[in-house]
Amino acid sequence: MRSKAFFVNGGAGRVICSIPAFEKYAETHDDFVIVAEGGTDFFKGHPTLDGKVFDNWHKGLFEQELKHRDIVSTEPYRVWEYYNQECSLAQAYDIQINELDGPRELPAPTVVLSKMEVVNGFNAIEEVKQGTGKDKVLVVQPFGRSVETVGNDFIADPTSRSFSLNNIVSIINDLKKDYSVIIMSELQFPLEENEEKAKYKVARPQIQEQRMWASIINSADHFLGCDSMGQHLAKAFGTTATVVTGSTYPINISYPNDRDFDIIDAGLDRRKYSPIRLTMSEDVDRYNDQAMELSKDQEKQVTASIRKRMGKGTAYTNYVAPTKNTAPALNSSNYATPALSASPQIKKPTKGFLSEVKTVSQQNNVDNQVKGILDNLK
Repeated sequence: MRSKAFFVNGGAGRVICSIPAFEKYAETHDDFVIVAEGGTDFFKGHPTLDGKVFDNWHKGLFEQELKHRDIVSTEPYRVWEYYNQECSLAQAYDIQINELDGPRELPAPTVVLSKMEVVNGFNAIEEVKQGTGKDKVLVVQPFGRSVETVGNDFIADPTSRSFSLNNIVSIINDLKKDYSVIIMSELQFPLEENEEKAKYKVARPQIQEQRMWASIINSADHFLGCDSMGQHLAKAFGTTATVVTGSTYPINISYPNDRDFDIIDAGLDRRKYSPIRLTMSEDVDRYNDQAMELSKDQEKQVTASIRKRMGKGTAYTNYVAPTKNTAPALNSSNYATPALSASPQIKKPTKGFLSEVKTVSQQNNVDNQVKGILDNLK
């Protein structure tokens, strides 16, 4: 029997959800490869999969790795249990990759951060705390990949998987009074008419590196998001999450049975399944058009979930070394351990930090107390 080469496409959320299925496959198969068409970021450092994963532009890939193997093009949206709301995205990958008759329980995806990634994420969180003066940090991902900017004033998601702008502005303005809020979005949108004079600030780091966002979610106290990548990273790191669903079903795209997740199903009883990657169904998207529009009561459900999970907001006072260790395999020889500089210091927030910081992921100069973080990870 010929060995297999699995192709995985789509966004980071799909890639992360494929990891448990490949881990299961690796338990009984050694000779296989994975071609990550959307990028290999979240396989990096994986103890069993990293060496088997290739970008599709890898030199010599066809002759060296593919020609002698059977090609499997994975597509979880074409699994019967998925489009009939009987399994999750991760389980659909598992059914296809491991040729199962139905879904089974799977572990959380393994995403391994290097020591410096953990440190950089922790430092980003600390800078935000200093800038807002609040000790508890909430990461908010308001939009998925299908969101679009329309003209200069509108942000909308034709698939109704992202928050509506009015809802997310209302929710953030409520929560920023008590917590440090980091907005995980490249799209800029106003929260108040005059944000420069706003009493409560939020952080809008323009970070493009997905693994940097992973390290920030790892160090955050809670995550709020929609049908997109961030919730899968929260699952991987054991960060509690509040997830709002609209046109998509919680059983398909989130973790409704996870005690660390609160699911606010805004689309319940007012959506139809959209057969993504099966057919083009404009009528379904039109039917689902209002599925992600939250009522005031639903907005209150969202903020109540977050306050329940995060507790009472407290003032930021000083630097406290983290206790959460989410990189259990960091001592493996597979992982590089960048050295700290001889005289590290944390950069103090400058004027405009909350809206202008763009290079947090490049900050390798850290306070002496960061050594405590590295000690905790050993």
